[in-house]
Amino acid sequence: MKFLNYGSINIDLIFSVDHVVKPGETLSSTNLVKSAGGKGANQSAALAKAGAQVFHGGKVGSDGQFLVELLKSYGVDTSFVRHYEGSTGQALIQLDKNRQNAIVLFGGGNHAIEQKEIDETLTHFEAGDCLVLQNEIVHTSYLIEKAKQRGMTICLNTAPFDEKIAQLPLQLVDILVLNEIEGASLAGLEIDVPYVQTLEILVRKFPKAEIVLTAGKAGAYYGFKDIRLHAPIYDQPVVDTTGAGDTFIGYFLAARSKGYGTEKALNFSCKASGLAVSKSGAMASIPFASEVFC
Repeated sequence: MKFLNYGSINIDLIFSVDHVVKPGETLSSTNLVKSAGGKGANQSAALAKAGAQVFHGGKVGSDGQFLVELLKSYGVDTSFVRHYEGSTGQALIQLDKNRQNAIVLFGGGNHAIEQKEIDETLTHFEAGDCLVLQNEIVHTSYLIEKAKQRGMTICLNTAPFDEKIAQLPLQLVDILVLNEIEGASLAGLEIDVPYVQTLEILVRKFPKAEIVLTAGKAGAYYGFKDIRLHAPIYDQPVVDTTGAGDTFIGYFLAARSKGYGTEKALNFSCKASGLAVSKSGAMASIPFASEVFC
């Protein structure tokens, strides 16, 4: 199985501050870190580190070439990353002393993707291959519809969750991955309801999709038809939660493609996420297959 992850590629600018800046306030930062980001890029890195064959589709400006090289270094095929005369996607992140953040996003190349580029990329994939998507680029509905016509399996991560999710052809999605807040929103529930209740409503609402619900310290839940599974977290000291969900998705899909059953894949994914949060950074913290599949 080949994976095509058509997703975001961002430059993250992380400012360490005492507190998130208030309106009209000027605040000095104690540190500035420039790093690779974007949920799409993180998930491609996770898939590659887990040993899957993954191709990344997307768009960057000249300022994003270092991101392309980084993905390549992890084993991601970047043949379908286009370049254009504009800016790569940007995330300006304020990180306060309590590790809480505030983020301003600029779409850049993620919003400059064209349908003709999607059409050309999809000609290289066929039935049995998997398309991986998030909610950070344009033309997601088009991607879902065109990939389904080719017989591809479609995995959608609903992050970041907003009103656009409800407008997507979710009935065509094969694997729907959500966190507990996104799951409750899509199910029309309050965020403090039991996770199993959220799972049951989503299974009934999307009967053709496998539902994967990540729930932080409560682990992960899975529902499809009459199957219900739960995997606990892999308990590690938490240093940085950035990219934990992306790590989970990459390892879940990779484990399944390697022939592991769903329950085993859930446990491997929780282990990979636990290892990831015990280190700083996003892509850099994602463990390699030898650390997880053992």
